[in-house]
Amino acid sequence: MPPPEIDVHQLAHLHRSGAAILDVRHPGEWAEVRVPGVPLIPLSELTDRVEEVPAGEPLYVICAVGGRSAKAAELLRALGVDAVNVAGGTRGWVEAGYPIESGPG
Repeated sequence: MPPPEIDVHQLAHLHRSGAAILDVRHPGEWAEVRVPGVPLIPLSELTDRVEEVPAGEPLYVICAVGGRSAKAAELLRALGVDAVNVAGGTRGWVEAGYPIESGPG
């Protein structure tokens, strides 16, 4: 069963409210452009670093367009985390004109 999903417009509202968000892209993608203040745990490292997952439920998971974040949300849900996929991902966030950060964290 696919995880629950929201779009980038819903995420923008939640981001302003201080929601827990996790980016699961590759480090180079994250350094290039990201949602401000959102930490990175690449999908390939998620099972080994699950103790670093930001506290807060639900946890909104974002990647480039939504595929990797859906996989990460499924994995996290199997571990008991109330994870929600962000459809459209960072690409949708940028295209919508929301604030971004770039560079090393």
